Amino acid sequence: MVRQAVVKLFWGMVLLALVAPAMADILLIEKVRERMLRDLPGNGLSMTEVESRYGAPQERHAAVGEPPITRWVYDDYSVYFEHQLVIESVLHHEAVVRETRRRQD
Repeated sequence: MVRQAVVKLFWGMVLLALVAPAMADILLIEKVRERMLRDLPGNGLSMTEVESRYGAPQERHAAVGEPPITRWVYDDYSVYFEHQLVIESVLHHEAVVRETRRRQD
């Protein structure tokens, strides 16, 4: 009985190991596709330009490190600044999953 449980657990782990990477690839592809479809703040924009084009963020995190990196959080994405300029805009994982589910329905 214990042996059967161990065998089932083993095969479950093998199956999960085979399926999980494929799911991660799909989400990564969806994340890239979703980012391309959205109008996110582009690199090099100033904080003032981002706020005037995209509105005020929901949260403003204080600068950290050297050079100072600041993060502004919007509903579906975050914007990272070095000093006063955008260095990256990143979609939140939840936004990608939500959009993927909408397309599948």
